[in-house]
Amino acid sequence: MNVKKINIGIKSLNESLEDFADTWKKLESGKKVKKEEGIYFESIDAVRSVLTNNRLLILKTIKEKHPKSIYELSKMLGRNLKNVNQDLDMLFRIGLVELKKEKTDKDRVIPFVNYNEIMVAISL
Repeated sequence: MNVKKINIGIKSLNESLEDFADTWKKLESGKKVKKEEGIYFESIDAVRSVLTNNRLLILKTIKEKHPKSIYELSKMLGRNLKNVNQDLDMLFRIGLVELKKEKTDKDRVIPFVNYNEIMVAISL
């Protein structure tokens, strides 16, 4: 089985700006740039505030049970629809969940998770 991963790391704002500046210089000079995908936070506390137990359970439930709507997901989780929507919005904004709008008898939003693993790296 091919395991698709999402990388999460810790970078200060200065490190992120330096990486951006280095990449920009390489592009301007015509050099190739190594594609790096990931989600970065300024601190481990910021990671913890986003990747709460409830949000991780949302990701796991979407991956394993494939709900056909956010309403169905909230029922699977036994949680209030409004709270699940708020958590999904946060996960969507940082790129950990995709939301597909589907036109049926009602406008439906289907949540997707297209990876199997989240890797957290903390440099010392």
